[in-house]
Amino acid sequence: MKKVRITVMRKACYEDLMAKYENPIEHACDIREGQVFIAGGWKRPEGFCESAWETISPFVMALAHGAEDFYDGWMKDKRSAMISCNDGFRPVSFLLEAVDDGD
Repeated sequence: MKKVRITVMRKACYEDLMAKYENPIEHACDIREGQVFIAGGWKRPEGFCESAWETISPFVMALAHGAEDFYDGWMKDKRSAMISCNDGFRPVSFLLEAVDDGD
């Protein structure tokens, strides 16, 4: 099974939606742009958001087992995927990449 590099590419924040619909949350997300996590299968990397993991883990597992070319040519690198978490107020975009032992 391959390892999968998870890189935090972008973290958005929709303050207008938060003001209109969300109950105030003092501490919502610790993930920072540029952060890198390594996953080796179904185990969530330490420090990784549990909710985000639920969203991306099927793609992580597929890449770890050699899946390629999601959605017929969607990504330039067929051994990768760009997946966002399911937080509608502050979505985070993750680049998932299957890595070989030397990467």
